[in-house]
Amino acid sequence: MSAPASPRPAGDGAVPPTLSVVVPMFDEAEVLPLFVERVRGVLDGLGEPYEVVAVDDGSRDTTPVLLQAARRTWPQLRVLRLRANAGHQAALSAGLVAARGDWVVTLDADLQDPPEVVPEMLRAARDQDVDVVYGVRTDRSSDSVFKRSTARVYYALMRALGAGGAPDDAGDYRLMSRATVEAVNALPEDHRVLRLVVPALGFPATTVGYVRAERAAGTSKYPLARMLRLTVDSVTGFSAAPLRLATWFGLVGFLVALGLLGYALVAKLGGQTVAGWTSTVVIVAGFSALQLLSLGVMGEYVGRIYATLQRRPSYYVAYDSLAEPADEPLGRPSQRT
Repeated sequence: MSAPASPRPAGDGAVPPTLSVVVPMFDEAEVLPLFVERVRGVLDGLGEPYEVVAVDDGSRDTTPVLLQAARRTWPQLRVLRLRANAGHQAALSAGLVAARGDWVVTLDADLQDPPEVVPEMLRAARDQDVDVVYGVRTDRSSDSVFKRSTARVYYALMRALGAGGAPDDAGDYRLMSRATVEAVNALPEDHRVLRLVVPALGFPATTVGYVRAERAAGTSKYPLARMLRLTVDSVTGFSAAPLRLATWFGLVGFLVALGLLGYALVAKLGGQTVAGWTSTVVIVAGFSALQLLSLGVMGEYVGRIYATLQRRPSYYVAYDSLAEPADEPLGRPSQRT
């Protein structure tokens, strides 16, 4: 296993944490009290220095207020507030940049991935001398049939495109060494999908199984549109295979055209009338659809290149509680990241 980098300065005079828990949050006011109770109970029992980096991803409810209130009685809680909603993966990336621990866990606030598994992850990493421990969902019966089905399709698609590496049913619940986190932070890509980026690094890894629970409170912040966006980012970020579809479509179209040409010549020589209107419309419509699909796929890649050349940050940090005393009001400092 790669040795962890030397601990970074704590910045507040405290002992640098051994463990950082990064938690992206967006409108999680309903579940936040239960989250604080369960996560603090687990981490206090570790007997090691830790921090919880709560990344408020532009929440519109009382999440910022509740986080600030919790911070007054929970000194290990660190609040990182983004200026606007940047998305789940961007919020995770912001938390990884801010995290100071030798080990970093990424965890969602909805408590579907139980925080009680964190000590087991930490033991597995140390005992097996690995850099990454993936939390693998051994039972997803709490998820809807649609969500389980789309998850299977997603991982099958990623394997088919050569972007596999992570175990099936391993989402964004994982533990990483400092070396892994630094490697992720050093990557230049903006629209990264961490569940594919981390396995692609090839660091030694193991798994820990757990039962996925129902959402403790509130509603899902990952609707179908965001799931589709994640899939598109995953495909275009890790494989050029879709670009080859245009080549294959062109080859198939050329072969079909040759066949139709041969059929037309034979029909003409035989004095037969070639069936015209229906077949022509079907063929033109079919190949037009394939052309548009090919252009759309290429457009996704061109769009990623364009966004990369612009070098616009994926998120903006408005506030980091580490830089302020605990009794200061929320939100004054502004930092571009």
